[in-house]
Amino acid sequence: MSEARSSVLPHVTSEARAHHGEGHSRRKADHIRIVLEEDVGFGPLTTGLETVRFVHQALPEIDLADVDASMMLLGHRVAAPILISCMTGGVERGGEVNRRLAHAAQTAGIAMGVGSQRAALDDPALAETFRVRELAPDVPLLANLGVAQLAEPDGVAHARRVVEMIGADALVLHANPLQEALQPEGTPRFAGLVERIGEATAALEVPVLVKEVGWGIAENVARALGEAGVAGVDVAGAGGTSWSEVERRRIADPVMGEVAATFRDWGIPTVESLLACRRAMPHALVIASGGLRTGVDAAKCLALGADAAAFAAPVLRAAIAGPGPLADALRRLATELRIAMFCVGAASVADLRATPHLVRTGEVVGAPGTLGPPVPFPS
Repeated sequence: MSEARSSVLPHVTSEARAHHGEGHSRRKADHIRIVLEEDVGFGPLTTGLETVRFVHQALPEIDLADVDASMMLLGHRVAAPILISCMTGGVERGGEVNRRLAHAAQTAGIAMGVGSQRAALDDPALAETFRVRELAPDVPLLANLGVAQLAEPDGVAHARRVVEMIGADALVLHANPLQEALQPEGTPRFAGLVERIGEATAALEVPVLVKEVGWGIAENVARALGEAGVAGVDVAGAGGTSWSEVERRRIADPVMGEVAATFRDWGIPTVESLLACRRAMPHALVIASGGLRTGVDAAKCLALGADAAAFAAPVLRAAIAGPGPLADALRRLATELRIAMFCVGAASVADLRATPHLVRTGEVVGAPGTLGPPVPFPS
């Protein structure tokens, strides 16, 4: 820990630092357990993916063998625009999961992010739970740090350390103000962070992305991030895992538990956030995530303007089940995506992003009694 870091925590002994690191590890372990074992979804609020559908093409005019979902992503050619989302690390079980995910990502030829590396900054021994580059040498690997850590005096140095720690191709800064406000040990300090993000973007040699954790990124926020110089965003919209519900399971104070429950349906649905971010950042990398469960969900997001689609909870569950179920889950996602592309006549990801065959659910395709063309969505 640097002197600047120590100044944020005055009179911190090595014993206290160890206890602080143990707190991180306990929280990580709690998060894995709660996500796997408890109902922590949103209430009525959904991703919005059910509001759009593809218009099936009975004659797609391509062969399935013609469909190529590969693309360049963060300097690597990936087999499909699928990302294993930033999830875990900093605890023994998380390290095991990260190694399993890395091996599977390399085999499948897809990108992967690790969970928040903050714990490894406080306790360097935990860095091994994130170091998976040797298991995934040929795919994009994303480092991860909470954006609030940039508020610390040596925040940019911390950002550089987490990138170097794992040999990452990019840095993800996760933004989670609601979670920090609800967490018993949270640090809801977000003043001046757009400027600090700009400083990190200018200082680092790798692309910087900003990611929400499940409540979405609004258009004005995406625009500000673009002006700050970030390479892109991961929208992490609402409709999947509700982290206010996850934290509610950890809160001992009954009043704060009720406060957390109030926010179960807070956030910007994934589709709404995706469209907003693409409007704000027409040429940046936009990753869709938040409640995606199938390769068809990924295809919808790509057709709506995403460059890639990220999956968290379903991949975590498969990873916990074992290497075989994890490999099967990733193969299923990629196969569903390719078949969806085939059935709308899209031979490439570029074709899918330009498809006219995505409409609002319930929308009648063509005028009554005619075979008019489908109405593009969004208009």
